[in-house]
Amino acid sequence: MRFVSPPLTACLFVTPEGSYPKPSISISPSGVIPMGGNFTIWCWHQLLDMSIQLYKAGDGNYLTYTDPAGSEAEFPITSARRDHGGSYTCRYSNRTDPPAYSEPSDPVQIIVPSYPKPNISLRPSGRVAPGAAVTVRCECQCRGARVLLSKAGDSDARRVIDLSGDVAEFPIRSVSQRDAGSYSCQYSTKSNPSVWSEPSNPVELIVAGEEPGSMYPLPAPHPAGLSGGLALVGRSEPEWGIIILLHLLSVSLQTQESWFPDWGTPLGRQMGTEGFSGF
Repeated sequence: MRFVSPPLTACLFVTPEGSYPKPSISISPSGVIPMGGNFTIWCWHQLLDMSIQLYKAGDGNYLTYTDPAGSEAEFPITSARRDHGGSYTCRYSNRTDPPAYSEPSDPVQIIVPSYPKPNISLRPSGRVAPGAAVTVRCECQCRGARVLLSKAGDSDARRVIDLSGDVAEFPIRSVSQRDAGSYSCQYSTKSNPSVWSEPSNPVELIVAGEEPGSMYPLPAPHPAGLSGGLALVGRSEPEWGIIILLHLLSVSLQTQESWFPDWGTPLGRQMGTEGFSGF
């Protein structure tokens, strides 16, 4: 059973040492929340009959609390504003006096952008060969900002640059298939808490390579058999050397199979009884 918390309000709270394991916390939807958008912070633990508190870094006191009948709570926030951005944690406590509190959860980050999105581009653009040098450029009217480059689905690929001008360049000196994917960038102030821009439109880095089905298939057998020959037009000598060798091996195996008798015929049954005369 979920309990929906009352609206966010600041309350005075003295934080004692944690007596219970930390709860879990998540945000839905995750990522960047647009101005005026809605999001929900979830907090849950393994015990019953506990009060759950929500905190925001820098505020000191808890923002709000719930007394759910179960072990999880949701904290909905509607019409997101710039001051809703920041780092959130939660914890829970029993109902004794004085109460015993859990350790705080791991933090989750809410980003409510206040600045327009930057422009992103690749140099060179289009499909690039493995080993080539590529630069991801992020451009904005944000001199002195901090720029974050992200790759979809790969948190390890994040890179940060502090700008001195209006363009941040992220070089990839020797691209591989691992670098292929969708990139975006955004910028923020260097203050604490940071104020973020909206993310740029994504740009796709495509690295050339062997794609499924790119190998030449073996040619179909010639209707006239081996005597019909093989057409070598448009094929390189090493490639056709392999194809011809495979073709000859196939013919050789078929020829060898013809030497074995059909054990269902009278001759086959006789040979199975008397053995091969050549041995």
